[in-house]
Amino acid sequence: MSDKPLNFRALQLANEQRNAYGLRYNDYARYRKHCANRTHRLRSTLKMTHGKGRDFKKLPPLVSEEMGDGHLELLLCEAERAWAYGQELHTSSLQPANADRASTLRHTASGRFRRALHWSTQLLSHCQALYAAGRLSADGMVQALIYTLVLNGQTLRYREQFEDALVQLAVARSLLDELVQTASTSRDQALATLFSDSISPEIRYCAHELGREKSYDVDAIVAEVGLKNRNDYVDGCADLLQKLKADATASGGQNNRYKLKEPVWEGDPVSIRNPELVDALLKVQDAEARLAAFDSKKGSSKKNVAAYDHVLAALSDAEELARKLSEAQQLRGASTSTSTPDMHFVHDYILFQLLSRRIHRDVLLLSSLLASERTNQSKLPSQPVDGRLYPAVVKMLDTIVQSLTQMRTLSIVDDSPGVAAIVDAKLFYSKARRCLYLSRCYAPLKKYAEALSLLQHANIHLREARQQLADPEAASSTSVDLPPDDLDALEDALSKDALKYKRDWFTYNGGSLDPNVHKTYKKPVFFDIAMNYVPYDVAKMYARAGKEAPVREEAPAAEVPSKSKEQIEDRPQTPVEGQEQTAAPQRGGLSSLLGGWWGRS
Repeated sequence: MSDKPLNFRALQLANEQRNAYGLRYNDYARYRKHCANRTHRLRSTLKMTHGKGRDFKKLPPLVSEEMGDGHLELLLCEAERAWAYGQELHTSSLQPANADRASTLRHTASGRFRRALHWSTQLLSHCQALYAAGRLSADGMVQALIYTLVLNGQTLRYREQFEDALVQLAVARSLLDELVQTASTSRDQALATLFSDSISPEIRYCAHELGREKSYDVDAIVAEVGLKNRNDYVDGCADLLQKLKADATASGGQNNRYKLKEPVWEGDPVSIRNPELVDALLKVQDAEARLAAFDSKKGSSKKNVAAYDHVLAALSDAEELARKLSEAQQLRGASTSTSTPDMHFVHDYILFQLLSRRIHRDVLLLSSLLASERTNQSKLPSQPVDGRLYPAVVKMLDTIVQSLTQMRTLSIVDDSPGVAAIVDAKLFYSKARRCLYLSRCYAPLKKYAEALSLLQHANIHLREARQQLADPEAASSTSVDLPPDDLDALEDALSKDALKYKRDWFTYNGGSLDPNVHKTYKKPVFFDIAMNYVPYDVAKMYARAGKEAPVREEAPAAEVPSKSKEQIEDRPQTPVEGQEQTAAPQRGGLSSLLGGWWGRS
């Protein structure tokens, strides 16, 4: 006889097996095959096979005193195998292609459900004996009771015995509510809530078929029917629940790290009712705690980035799981009950948190990059800025803009005007910063027109960001922050860069769009007046004349001021080189006429 305590929990084990092997997408055939394989492996491990070959070896009866976790798991797998086969047959009977043999399929399914009840009843009897011997906890006993009651209730519902089905399902739901209240970890609480959500539609259906008023109010039905009949279906129910609460009180302080802080979105709690998702978010919570510790210590930026990477990895896993759960809920056609969580909303919430953390990480990298460059400039002011800096900054801002754009498309953001306004403001602000640093990439290449054009776009984006922040809805939201000081600092940087580029452009070539205007030929005297304001390809002219073009002279940039068209038209003609500024003698005839044309006698 063994006195070793057991750690068997029927609901937890059934939920893990169902989600891992097909029931997330209602694939009963796959789950049935898994249960068959699992049963065979357990029998081999426990030496409970029927022998080899044609000789059938009858198994000895199971004795509760000699049972372990494997024996209880074997009984559970047998029950799950028969239950999954019954569900598969029942689903097949509802398909139009099987209409001619629907009654046969339903009859076979009923036989499989009876077989599942046989195995679950054996499981419950052994659990009761083990609990009486002190080898099974009160939580494990309650879970075995709930599992058996749910199977009984579902089988009775298939047989259209709605009165008995309602009672057993209501009792199971009341026990699940007790598990929710006494759960020592968030995962246990989510597990009990998950099973409550799964049987609530069946309770509502049974109540509707019985013609009960307010059949939609499941909680009221459970309070009326479940609490009334609980002592009739559970032996020693009061003592069992008292022991359950005592165990929860004793272990409550030991499982604080497994308590999930309730997520909040715009002041409203976000319900996490799936144990797998709770596990994923607990990892996120631990990673964020380490990140907060690094921030409080003001450690190196490299360690902070590594802490952000851990948070992003945990959030990525949680987002992938939430996406799968959302797809499975849409595939099953989840009930519209208010007790059933909208996994699409939960997925959007987790994706929003992932994008927010990714943006914070990129902003941290960007700040570190610019801070190191400012430090170098303060030590060596004459040293030019590294040419790789601004392209790297622009690439980082591209990533931030991409994350904000994806964030704006989320339905959770679109349904909240305040959050949408702030995300738009953050997006326009990031675009303005991107234009600023992109203009600084053009300025060293002497492309001042492009740089100034980008600064104009940046001012437009900045103005749009201020308009979004002026929205009254944005002031009441705290999901994303954008301090006004950042906008003022960006506007000041844009004005300074614009003034600097205009001065540099004027110094470079007088503000002309022609990049070669500062490089001129020494024109022949013949073109002093005729071509004074008309650009002409002097090199091509010499080539056509068969002569070698003279060497171009570098004209001082300051001597070529930019002139507007009106100034050019009002300017008097340039006097001919070598002549005094006196009136030419009057000549008649053809020579005088030609002299007037060419400006020379």
